[in-house]
Amino acid sequence: MERVVGRLRNLDAYPKVNEDFYSRTFSGGIITLVSSLAIVLLIVSELGLYLHTVTETKLVVDTSRGGKLRIHFNVSFPNVPCSLLSVDAMDIMGERHTDIKHNIFEERIDAHGNVKEVRPEGIGAAQLERPLQKHGGRLQHDEKYCGSCFGAETSDDECCNSCEEVREAYRKKGWGLSDALIDQCKRENFIQRVNEEKGEGCTMHGSLEVNRVAGNLHLVTGKSLQVPGIQLLEMLSLNDQSYNISHKINKLSFGDPIPGVVNPLDGAQWVQEKPNGIYQYFIKVVPTVYTDIRGHTIQSNQFSVTEHYKSPEEDRFRSSPGVFFVYDLSPIQVTFTEHHTPFLHFLTHICAIVGGIFSVAGMVDSFVYHGQKAIRKKVDLGKLR
Repeated sequence: MERVVGRLRNLDAYPKVNEDFYSRTFSGGIITLVSSLAIVLLIVSELGLYLHTVTETKLVVDTSRGGKLRIHFNVSFPNVPCSLLSVDAMDIMGERHTDIKHNIFEERIDAHGNVKEVRPEGIGAAQLERPLQKHGGRLQHDEKYCGSCFGAETSDDECCNSCEEVREAYRKKGWGLSDALIDQCKRENFIQRVNEEKGEGCTMHGSLEVNRVAGNLHLVTGKSLQVPGIQLLEMLSLNDQSYNISHKINKLSFGDPIPGVVNPLDGAQWVQEKPNGIYQYFIKVVPTVYTDIRGHTIQSNQFSVTEHYKSPEEDRFRSSPGVFFVYDLSPIQVTFTEHHTPFLHFLTHICAIVGGIFSVAGMVDSFVYHGQKAIRKKVDLGKLR
């Protein structure tokens, strides 16, 4: 047992010095105090870094295929009433969604931006006052209402009981429509409603799900017509065909929000100096995967954007005035992963801090001590002479 203890004693890398040989100095005390404060400050800083969540960013090739892309938007038009606006979407696969109503909300706003009315879809219910029947006569008390589609019927038993149903039937045919001549539109006072909204603005907000391919979303003045191979816009039967498309984008995002990521168009505003034209936003959508410290994953997107205004003189296709969001998907995917610094790394950094500062402080103390000793020796020699 004594031999084992002796061998362990020989392995001691920290031999002890008798306290009688210690020489404590004032400078050594100051250096000890300063180095101790430095150790405490650096350990506290390192502890903060250890407790702080670190986000690691990587770029990888996006290998996902298919799927859907959800677009959330909230756009205000201070000079265009809600009855003149429609939401359309199309993609490079040829799929079109015209005059979208589902999950789209309209807010009538006054000149000061105050909300006057919120309506989820459409322009209101029909006011049936002895409407015109499909057979040509007026609705009788013992009859069921079946309104005419005015030549746009696809079958003999099809009925159009509202202005919107007639407009939809005409859009499917690719025909233009004068609301003032349609019995359903006259009874719903559609033109009167539009005239009542003159001088107002509109905030359109909602969400829609589209194919995960390149496409565009546009908020335009007029209603879309689907004609094989092309898309036209049916303008309302109003005398004033001049539109100010000044707008403010309150929100635009592709997918769920990502912590710490701000969409570049949120709060963007553009003021039009001359009427009509179209304002285009060319958007590059970047697929993004965010994984938080708990392992919860968010599949979403970021985007970058460039802008361009096309005046009526530059528009060869005479597009309806409005705002166009033209988007494309990036082949690169960004991944954000949150994690903590491993405890062993934290412990290693603490040891490095303590050991490093004590080593540097020891060298400084030795240098100061020998300097002071040399000065005292010179002073003693001077006294002897």
